[in-house]
Amino acid sequence: MTSSISRWRDSLPLSLRPYAESAPLAALLLGISSGFPYAMIGATLTTRLAQDGITKRTVTAFSLAFLVYNFKFLWAPLVDQARLPLLGRFGQRVSWLWLASVLVAAATIFLGLVTPADGLPLMAFAAIALGAAGATFDIVIDAYRIELLSPEQLGVGSGMSQYGWRIGSVTAGSLALLVAADAGWALAYGLCALLVLPAVVVGVLMGEPLRRRAPIVAKGFSQTVAAVFGPLAEFFRRRGALLVLLFVLLHKIGDTLANLTLRLLLNDLQFTNDEIAKYDVGFGFIAYLIGIFIGGILYARLGLKRSVLIALVLMAVSNLSFAALAAIGHSPWFLAFTIGFENIASGIGGVVIVAYLSALCSLNFTATQFALLSAAASIVGRVLTGSTAGAMIEAFGYVEFYVLTTLIALPGVFLFAWMWRAGLIDSSIADNERANAESAKV
Repeated sequence: MTSSISRWRDSLPLSLRPYAESAPLAALLLGISSGFPYAMIGATLTTRLAQDGITKRTVTAFSLAFLVYNFKFLWAPLVDQARLPLLGRFGQRVSWLWLASVLVAAATIFLGLVTPADGLPLMAFAAIALGAAGATFDIVIDAYRIELLSPEQLGVGSGMSQYGWRIGSVTAGSLALLVAADAGWALAYGLCALLVLPAVVVGVLMGEPLRRRAPIVAKGFSQTVAAVFGPLAEFFRRRGALLVLLFVLLHKIGDTLANLTLRLLLNDLQFTNDEIAKYDVGFGFIAYLIGIFIGGILYARLGLKRSVLIALVLMAVSNLSFAALAAIGHSPWFLAFTIGFENIASGIGGVVIVAYLSALCSLNFTATQFALLSAAASIVGRVLTGSTAGAMIEAFGYVEFYVLTTLIALPGVFLFAWMWRAGLIDSSIADNERANAESAKV
């Protein structure tokens, strides 16, 4: 079996062989499972509420359920340190992966069963429950992926993970829309819950990651405190750590604001569910895959710093296409262009920026540190979306709103360029690589 797989891999063109290795393929499957909960409480729930006549302010307020993702670093040390009873014998990462899978599936089904008729507070609770389960799922999946990939596989693995994430989110989004039209939202969400299975399969086939560092068991109050805050303290002791975190906070604000309000725009422009599924879900999926492919090429040929800067500029400028769509109105052709431009830019950014954040994570605290960085990446945009985006759109319209999101994205671009010029990008990665090498000797 192994020899036949090796022969198949060797038959591929040299440039494609890295993508056919077991660890990147596992990253693809993990990404599929990671992507679908986001779609369930993002675009899908937004469409569902908008079609039920819920006001824009209330619909955008539901995006606050995403805030659970932004605070996942608070319980990420638990995932790093706590050994689960019974399941724990299969390994730290594998046991948490399976537990999180069950929690996500249950929360997805619960959200599908709740309706606006049951009361918006109950729907909000269901959305937050799925957000908490999905955030825990992400903590485990991100750590598993980073520890499974060798350093030279980070670029390829990040690309495969982004491919998987998009496959999962698009599959969930399109499946939910199509099934709900004929059979209702409960069945639609129930079927989408099956998308946890790829992650479960990875745990079965791949087992515990080889680069996994054994957790240090905390004994006593002081060691427990150190287990919780130690990973964060280790990160902030590095040179330029605060600037790195500031960049992470700033770089995705505009992108988050634009994407979490897109379904409101499409609903107000009177695009049908079929059109949304065709363009935002289907065409967007293809464009995102193209973007990921381009991102992998840029990363390989231009290196991390140049490729990240290009991605940041494209992600900022792509928001202007949202403004143009709002000005033009119901135009399927321009919707295709807008979705294509935005998803290609996001695909490129997904590869190179995730690779950058992964390179900053210590193998001793993978779950906690990546949870901190990935959560910080969208917290400001999600707070603004949930608290003010709906009111801003109602106050001065979509065109001005999306122009503003473009301007908001620029500080992150300029900060990264300055960090590059000051040498902070190289020094922060070098510090982490040195710490990982020293840890491996212990």
